[in-house]
Amino acid sequence: MAQPATPILELSGVSKRFGAVQALTDAELEVRPGEVVALVGDNGAGKSTLIKVIAGVGPADTGEIRFDGRPVHIGKPADATALGIATVYQDLALADNLDVVGNLFLGQEMTQSGVLDEIGMEKKASELLDSLSVRIPSVRVHAAGLSGGQRQSVAIARSLLGEPKVVVLDEPTAALGVAQTAEVLDLIERLRERGLGVILISHNLADVKAVADRVVVLRLGRNAGEFRAGETSQEEIVQAITGALDSAASRRRARREDES
Repeated sequence: MAQPATPILELSGVSKRFGAVQALTDAELEVRPGEVVALVGDNGAGKSTLIKVIAGVGPADTGEIRFDGRPVHIGKPADATALGIATVYQDLALADNLDVVGNLFLGQEMTQSGVLDEIGMEKKASELLDSLSVRIPSVRVHAAGLSGGQRQSVAIARSLLGEPKVVVLDEPTAALGVAQTAEVLDLIERLRERGLGVILISHNLADVKAVADRVVVLRLGRNAGEFRAGETSQEEIVQAITGALDSAASRRRARREDES
């Protein structure tokens, strides 16, 4: 299926400095509805800084951000939320002493006649999790009793309550086992099916190759390459990340080609 012509979110010429450190230099990124874009790079490449620009946590010094085709300013997190950008950070920010319903609606509780609408929140929580095929024992189980994959799924589901158009996922499969990782990757697929633009930050290139449509590489705060995930090898992405044209991986590939 052809991608829509207009990106839902587009960043161009974005630069950010912290004192003497130039964290981003003319960085570019775009994501379209129904597309998963992976943002990859080594530690210190500028991924976190770019995500903070998008989330309004650390506004860019220079550059342009367009949302739905029009220029916008994201100066604080509330600006990003109002536009329709939701960010799920690696720490998830779940309250272990609250149940799933409490975590989903924390800070945005439903009320009826000035009283918490527990029945309404429980119903909406169940419907949302069912629509995402998230499997948990009960919406009334405490977050402390959930697996890593279930916790990640709840955090992602919470981000959807505001009906965003773009969801940013920061290392969603970090420290997860194989089965839990598969659950989260399936959930990312369902976000795409909903027509959302998804930005996936990950060090796991196998996960990236499994779900991403495009891969954008940052190196030393600059764009270092962009690839169609289904049309490039993991070795090529690694080369762009490291900046090494001649690596052990490329030499192994050359040997295999010579032997075939």
